[in-house]
Amino acid sequence: MTSRIEKIKIPCGNKEVSAHRLTVSSEIQIDLESAWEKVKKSATLEFIAKGKIEFTPTGGKFPETWKEGMTVTTKMRVYGFIPFGGLHTLHFSKIDDNNYILETVEKDSFAKVWNHKISMRSIGDRAISYEDEIVIYGGILTRFISNWARSFYRHRQRRWKLLAGHKM
Repeated sequence: MTSRIEKIKIPCGNKEVSAHRLTVSSEIQIDLESAWEKVKKSATLEFIAKGKIEFTPTGGKFPETWKEGMTVTTKMRVYGFIPFGGLHTLHFSKIDDNNYILETVEKDSFAKVWNHKISMRSIGDRAISYEDEIVIYGGILTRFISNWARSFYRHRQRRWKLLAGHKM
């Protein structure tokens, strides 16, 4: 598993701000089609986040499968009990079944920008390269949020490896 955080400039509102781009990537022993079907299920998000974030969707529960153009809101509890960020909005801006890319545009009261791109590609029989790329901006909290996010996405990818050995 590799991870890096780099400083970048992004537009936010009507100004340019200093943000971070976090990239975390792993090789996972799972076939590409199975992984792609799993990434589109809300149960997968809940499984891979378990232990770091617990979600309470405002609509009672998440839809079974994410769809492009869908927007959902949730409250998050870090480690299952610490409320964080207020209402978190996830907009599924791209779900590309041909190129295995899922992108969300997210935000909450701390992370003004949390744009997440998941990409995967086959690297052999029953193995994929899986990458999370997240652009984060939270004002003076950007560094803190980015460092916590690095821990969270490394956790997620370890949970993906666990998931790869189980049916879902």
